[in-house]
Amino acid sequence: MTEQDKPTKISFVYSNPTDLDAFEAAYSEQLELARKLPGLTRLQASKVWPKEDGSPTPAYRLLDLYFADYAAASAAAAEAGPLVAATREHATGGFLIAFAEIIEDA
Repeated sequence: MTEQDKPTKISFVYSNPTDLDAFEAAYSEQLELARKLPGLTRLQASKVWPKEDGSPTPAYRLLDLYFADYAAASAAAAEAGPLVAATREHATGGFLIAFAEIIEDA
């Protein structure tokens, strides 16, 4: 098995939005757009806990999109224009997108 044959995920890391209410109102649309991506095998949406003192962490939400392999993730990314456009519009605090090889899933 080559590295590109291993399960792959695309992770969206959303920073704290400047307008929290607007982000939350639009987040369900981003999830719906993500669910439409071809080859998606699993979607995991998370909300980051604040620090112990209640202050926010640098990340606000995480969205992990799972695919059978790198080729499937790449094919989905080619179709992800609407998702990325919605993310750019509503992730007013910034965001990061990363492709990752899944090393272990226990």
